[in-house]
Amino acid sequence: MNLQQPPPVIPPVHPDVQMKPLPFYDVLDVLIKPSSLGGSTAQRYHQEKYFIFALTPQQVREVCISRDFLPGGRRDYMVQIQLRFCLSETSCPQEDNYPNSLCIKVNGKLFPLPGYVPPPKNGVEQKRPGRPLNITSLVRLSSAVPNQISVTWAPEIGKTYSMSVYLVRQLTSPLLLQRLRMKGIRNPDHSRALIKEKLTADPDSEIATTSLRVSLMCPLGKMRLSVPCRAVTCSHLQCFDAALYLQMNEKKPTWICPVCDKKAAYESLIIDGLFLEILNDCSDVDEIKFQEDGTWCPMRPKIEAVKVPTQSIPKIEMVLHAAEPSSIKKADVIDLTLESSSSDDDDDDEEDTDHPLKKRSKISEQSMLSEAAVFLRVLTYQPTVRVPNVQALDTSYLTSSLADYAVPFHPSTLATIPTDMQSESAG
Repeated sequence: MNLQQPPPVIPPVHPDVQMKPLPFYDVLDVLIKPSSLGGSTAQRYHQEKYFIFALTPQQVREVCISRDFLPGGRRDYMVQIQLRFCLSETSCPQEDNYPNSLCIKVNGKLFPLPGYVPPPKNGVEQKRPGRPLNITSLVRLSSAVPNQISVTWAPEIGKTYSMSVYLVRQLTSPLLLQRLRMKGIRNPDHSRALIKEKLTADPDSEIATTSLRVSLMCPLGKMRLSVPCRAVTCSHLQCFDAALYLQMNEKKPTWICPVCDKKAAYESLIIDGLFLEILNDCSDVDEIKFQEDGTWCPMRPKIEAVKVPTQSIPKIEMVLHAAEPSSIKKADVIDLTLESSSSDDDDDDEEDTDHPLKKRSKISEQSMLSEAAVFLRVLTYQPTVRVPNVQALDTSYLTSSLADYAVPFHPSTLATIPTDMQSESAG
């Protein structure tokens, strides 16, 4: 008995799918509601579907007013026509997600898609990052002519996708920071209660934590916090700077907490009132410590005197080698401080009982003589000069007397003087 299988269920054209709101875009109008990408079953490998939408005169006016001309002839719009894709799931708001082999044409012109993200490991299929697509440059900004979007994709088993088109206004990070301030500041008592909870002694734990150190520097920019914030989904006390966090997500939206690497969506951000009080009270402190009762104290660096290690400088001792006794004659010492005695007996007695001044003069003279001897050795030192071997000169050909030279080198002055004058000068 052959049982007839029921036909496959065709998803509705407008399923109850909600797109996750984007922090940097305000939705002004919905041009195409989330629609299922359901094509005919005849096309097995690739499916294609067409969508048509039209703009009202007011919408065209808002887009044209927001136009900004950039260098190079490019145009940018603060009010944009935005195309989004997601999974057809109704359990929760969906994030942007592209189907495989996606190809988009707007009014017959191919729309370039974002590049592929490198896979986290080998063997994993490359995917494009899920983000909204700004198709404003290919849209006809006219209320009289409709716009057509052609979507081609490769179906996947067990997955169905939806597409939608919105008129949005792009926001900036300063505006988001202003909105975050308008949400209000978290009561400081809430943070104190969290501190007490973290520092409460656990009876099952052998190690009790009595204090908690927290930095006042932003982990993103390594600068002092100005607007301390964190996500309500985070379990840590450490805050990061809201302005810098929004600027980074404006360039590349990741919305990841820089402290715990968990999701920190814009909707879950709060400004911590306790940290604001601490930042206002301590302008010269970069770290604080929380106590068990919720109080805190600044962690000021200890200023210690820098001790410069004194290197032991070796003493240079000059060793003076005294001259040998045989080489230095004993000098006669004449003591001028004592009176001379006429008798030899008195001299003998004086030699036996030398005066203290005489002994000191002898010692000083001996040391001076020894130093002088060393100094003379240094002065009289003659280095050895090495001269190459030269053959002796043969002097046999030289005359032994100057008389043998017939002609002197210079004529004698007497030869020019008359004879009579020579005799007078001789007399």
